[in-house]
Amino acid sequence: MNITGMITPVDLRTPVRRSVAGITPEFYFQKTIDNSRLVKVADPQRRREIRMFSAVMLAFFLMTMFYAWQHFRSIQYGYQIEAQRTERDRLVELNRTLKLEDASLRDPGRIDVLARHMGLESPHPGQVQRLDNDAQPGSPIVAQVSTVAVIPAQ
Repeated sequence: MNITGMITPVDLRTPVRRSVAGITPEFYFQKTIDNSRLVKVADPQRRREIRMFSAVMLAFFLMTMFYAWQHFRSIQYGYQIEAQRTERDRLVELNRTLKLEDASLRDPGRIDVLARHMGLESPHPGQVQRLDNDAQPGSPIVAQVSTVAVIPAQ
């Protein structure tokens, strides 16, 4: 709108902004800037600072990763130790149970009762042969190891 209150045609490509008072319009024009002729000057001190900063950050990162690796490995070792303790306790209990079962199965009274149920009797004198090395001379020999003569090849 103009001062008289009449609507005037406005170019839609150009943004129009009213001022704070609302009376004077402001027009903005697009200006293209060509930076193709600009040349960046190399700054050796800036490059050195960037390299030093990068080296320090790399060292810090490596130290942090090393610490984290050690920390997580120690946690993993703790879990492995606890699992092995649990396994050892289970095996000790199993061993105790097996020893008790072995002792109960070797009980002579139990063996005698089972033998009588199967119809077996106690051995008569002369039926038992001892297999000990301390056998009396003249008693039968069940197995004997003879010496072997080695003849060297010529």
